[in-house]
Amino acid sequence: MDRLNAMRVFVTVVDSGSLSAAADKLDMSRPVVTRYVAELEQWTGARLLHRTTRRLSLTAAGEELLPRCRQVLELAGDMQAAVRHPAEAPRGQLRITASTSFAQAQLADAMAEYVRLYPGVAVDLVLLDRAVNLVDERIDLAIRVAAEIDPNLIARRLTDCRSVVCASPAYLKEHGRPSSVEELAQRNCLTHSYFGRSLWNFTRKESGEPVSVAVGGNVSTNDAASLMYLARAGAGIAMLPTYLTCQLLQSGELVRLFANFEPQVVGMYAVYASRKHMPATLRTMLDFLAARFTDPPAWDIASQAGQDRG
Repeated sequence: MDRLNAMRVFVTVVDSGSLSAAADKLDMSRPVVTRYVAELEQWTGARLLHRTTRRLSLTAAGEELLPRCRQVLELAGDMQAAVRHPAEAPRGQLRITASTSFAQAQLADAMAEYVRLYPGVAVDLVLLDRAVNLVDERIDLAIRVAAEIDPNLIARRLTDCRSVVCASPAYLKEHGRPSSVEELAQRNCLTHSYFGRSLWNFTRKESGEPVSVAVGGNVSTNDAASLMYLARAGAGIAMLPTYLTCQLLQSGELVRLFANFEPQVVGMYAVYASRKHMPATLRTMLDFLAARFTDPPAWDIASQAGQDRG
């Protein structure tokens, strides 16, 4: 049995959703596709697919084998590329997920630069404002902002993710500028559904003392960019990542509050499932992102003038 082809057929069947669709995609007959799957099941000693007249689904063994088959096929592709094009950059597809706000503010420009450097790589950028299961959703790399990362995943820290508490000049003119962070408890605070929805954490810069303030308001959303637009429109006070607000702080469209208090700093990580058989596409992307998003990141340096006005 050609095990590599059997793995390729198995992966294509799963991705296509049926034996017939996989046969069309691979330009094989359905009996040949069926034989490859059966031979792979015989070799592994386990049934990999539940097959009925209406649907096809993975067994527990199939769920376990599928990501390993993908890794083997990716590695085989890298080996072929290395032999055929030893001086060329990596080739293949890379599925990356990130929040919508970070992708639009910073990652899109980074990806444009990456594909200019490595034109043989196709980036599939999946924008989601939630954590995903990398294996189940076939994600090669996730950009995550978090205080902690799941210990079952591999994470490369890229930089710190800092935030600012800010409001528009129009809001401050109408409602007045709060004199202390504790006053936020009486203000209309625009909150993120997943991060600090009811409690904002600070560190007092002079003493390092932690300060927490219970907050609330009439708008909450799971998208940081929407909070930014709401704050800019004068709807309330928001705590926003500096990667998103740097230009508005510079232009004065948003004003930073509480310069003597630092909102909680969390990490920005490149997260992936395994170090084993890491494809060249993923390795070069990790190195590229680490070199681009240094500490302090460019957006923090750019926003410093705007922050100083606060």
